[in-house]
Amino acid sequence: MLFNGLGFERQVALRFLREGRMQTVLIIVGVAAGVAVIAYITALVNGLQGNTVAKTLGAQAHISLRAPDDVVTPAWPPTGGAARLTDTQPRAQRLRSVANWQALVPLLERLPEVVGVSPMVSGSGLALRGEASQAIALMGVDLDRYDRVVGLRSKVVSGSPRLLPGEAIVGRELAQDLGVRVGDRLTVQTGGAGGTVSDAVRVTALVDLGVKDLNRRTVIVPLRAAQSLLALPGGATQLDLTLKDVWVAQTLARALQGQFPYKIESWQESNAQLVSALNAQSISTAIIRGVVLAVVVLGIASVLVVSVVQKGREIGILRAMGATRGQVLRVFLVQGAVVGVLGSVLGLLLAVALIWVFTHFVRGSDGLQLFSIALPPAMALQVALIASVCGVLAAVAPARRAAALDPAQAIRM
Repeated sequence: MLFNGLGFERQVALRFLREGRMQTVLIIVGVAAGVAVIAYITALVNGLQGNTVAKTLGAQAHISLRAPDDVVTPAWPPTGGAARLTDTQPRAQRLRSVANWQALVPLLERLPEVVGVSPMVSGSGLALRGEASQAIALMGVDLDRYDRVVGLRSKVVSGSPRLLPGEAIVGRELAQDLGVRVGDRLTVQTGGAGGTVSDAVRVTALVDLGVKDLNRRTVIVPLRAAQSLLALPGGATQLDLTLKDVWVAQTLARALQGQFPYKIESWQESNAQLVSALNAQSISTAIIRGVVLAVVVLGIASVLVVSVVQKGREIGILRAMGATRGQVLRVFLVQGAVVGVLGSVLGLLLAVALIWVFTHFVRGSDGLQLFSIALPPAMALQVALIASVCGVLAAVAPARRAAALDPAQAIRM
C-alpha cells in the first residue's frame, strides 16, 4: 500500500536529483549545450542552404525545355577491314525555336507540380549608349508569365517593371557600366547571317538578380521584340517552368524527357556541383548531430551510473520496504526523462538566443545581414523530443543495474 501512489517514482527520482544537486546541474547544462548546438547548427545550415538555393534560382527556372541540339549523323562504320578516312565534327549550334511551343505551354501548365510556364527567346547581343558598349544576354519574355517563374517584379530596385513595345528592364550593374538610369534610352544590337539588327529601347526598371555577373549582362525586352532582334519570328528558344517543390525538378525533368523530344534540364543538373556540395553539407551536419547526441547520451548514462552507486543503500532500503524491481527501474527512467526535458528546454532557449545574436549582429562585408535563420516550432519540438527520448534511453542501463541490486547487499553498501 505504501507505494501505490502514481507519483512514487517521480518523487523518489526528484529526491535523488536534488540530493546530487551539483551532478544534476552539470548534466542538465551538458544536455542543454548539446540541444543548443543541434538546434542552432540545424537552423544555420537550413538557412544557408535555403539562401543558396534562393540565390541560385533567383533568375533561373526550375526546369528548362529547349530544342534538341543540332547533330551530324556520323558515317557508317567501316566494314570488311576497310579504314575510315573521315571523322565527324560536331556542328556549331544555332538559335532554334522549340517546335510547337504554343501548344506545349498549356499542356505543361496542367501538370500538378507546375506553378508557371514562361516562353523565352534568348541570345547574345550588344548594349550601346554613346561610346560605351557592353556584351549582353538578351531575353525576350512575357512579363506576367516570367514573373511567375522567377519573381522578377520583386527584384526591381529602381523604376516600374513594365515591358511595353520599345521598353526594357536591365541589370543594375549593366546600367552603372553604361551610365543609364530609369527613363534613359539605349540601343540593343544583334548580329547574324542576315546582318546587324538594332533597336532603341527605354529603360523602365533596374533589377538585382542576386548575382553581379547576371546583373552586368542582362537586358529583358518584350517577347516579340526579341523575336525580331534575334531573327526568330514567332519562336521561343526555351520554355521555363517553376514548380511547387524545387526538389522534385529532376524527377519531373526525367519524366518529361521520356514524353517529349526536347532537351529538358532541371536546375539540379545545371548546378550539379552546388547540389553535391549541399548534399555533402547535409551529411556532415547529420554526423555532427549524431556525435553530439551520443555525447549527451553518454553524459546522462554516466551520471546515472554514479547515482546508482551512490544511492545503493537507499535503493536497498526501498526494496526491503516493498518497492518492486519495476518501480526501481522506473525511478531511474524518470530521472533520465527529467534531465532530458529540462536540458531540452534550456537548450532551445539558448539556441533561440544564438539565432537572435546571429540575426542582429552578424553582417557581411556590405553591412547587410548574411541570410536569415529561424527555429520553426516543428523543428524545436523534434529536437526536444529526440533529446528527451535519448535521456530515457540513456537511463535504461543504469536503471536495470539498480533494479537488479540485491536488497540485503545494497543495505550493507
